[in-house]
Amino acid sequence: MADIEALVDELERSYAEAQERMSDPAVFADRNTAAEAGRRLKELEAPHRLAQEWRETRDDLDAARADGELRELVPDLEQRVAVLEDELKLALVERDPNDSKDVIVEIRQGVGGDEAGIWAGDLFRMLTRYAERRGYKWEVLGSSPSETGGFKEVTLAVKGDGAYSIFKWEGGTHRVQRVPETESQGRIHTSTATVAVMPEAEEVEVEIDPNELKVDVYRSTGPGGQSVNTTDSAVRITHLPTGLVVSMQDEKSQLQNRQKALRVLRARLLELERQKQEEEVSATRRAQIGGGERSEKIRTYNFPESRVTDHRVKVTVHRLDAVLDGELDEFTDALAAEERRRALEAAATA
Repeated sequence: MADIEALVDELERSYAEAQERMSDPAVFADRNTAAEAGRRLKELEAPHRLAQEWRETRDDLDAARADGELRELVPDLEQRVAVLEDELKLALVERDPNDSKDVIVEIRQGVGGDEAGIWAGDLFRMLTRYAERRGYKWEVLGSSPSETGGFKEVTLAVKGDGAYSIFKWEGGTHRVQRVPETESQGRIHTSTATVAVMPEAEEVEVEIDPNELKVDVYRSTGPGGQSVNTTDSAVRITHLPTGLVVSMQDEKSQLQNRQKALRVLRARLLELERQKQEEEVSATRRAQIGGGERSEKIRTYNFPESRVTDHRVKVTVHRLDAVLDGELDEFTDALAAEERRRALEAAATA
């Protein structure tokens, strides 16, 4: 009880401080500081409500224990206090600071030749359907279609509150087992496509020095290499300090392609920084349920058995069509619950 008491005291202090910051004119003089203060207050609102309910329920429990006529209420109140304590601990687990952000998603064909490109197209459809189911907006930033349908690679942005907290679980290698349409013998092939999910960086978070960029312009090309534009509208930006390269050619305007390329470059630079910070913390902290590395096999989609298995939480469902139509909540919920469980364990042993 003493631990929870201290936790609630600290939470109430933090909430009062966050409210004070929101009423400080100096905070609102800077747009980014004001946005951060607003985010912090919103983050604390739900835990603060739980803390208030915990205090009231605990006071009721103390009163029931002291009053013989109310003694029969004690078991129910004890149970409610225990539930609220668990909910409070969960609510106060340190959240990933990127969870509330929009995301940039890069899907690339992996091993498997033409079939891998078709599979990358299937994943694109699955993830955009999932975005729509969650009420998010999405747009294609750039794509390189494959000649047999699907994509060699495709980059999209997904916008909406908490998009990163949902889509971060899709990062990694997605493996498919099925008979390709091009296979005359009816043999099952295994192909892969990789997904990278990055929080979208705001300009103030990642400042890019124009002097550190090498910008090349060229004519955009379609599948098979044929030129699809008569002007040099495609843009390739190389970030000299890191060697990162981003190319965009979907827009007819060089300026629009450049703006989209810079959005992706910012996200990649923010992701590089995030990975560097993670490498500085302990190995146990880094071994969260899967880091979304492209090399990490996260899920297998087996067409003959209509089976999808998420290898990180050992969840298997036998409704492949629904999953490919964007019904991913079962996996997302299991992964988020596992993340919270591990975070609670880490907090308890810290």
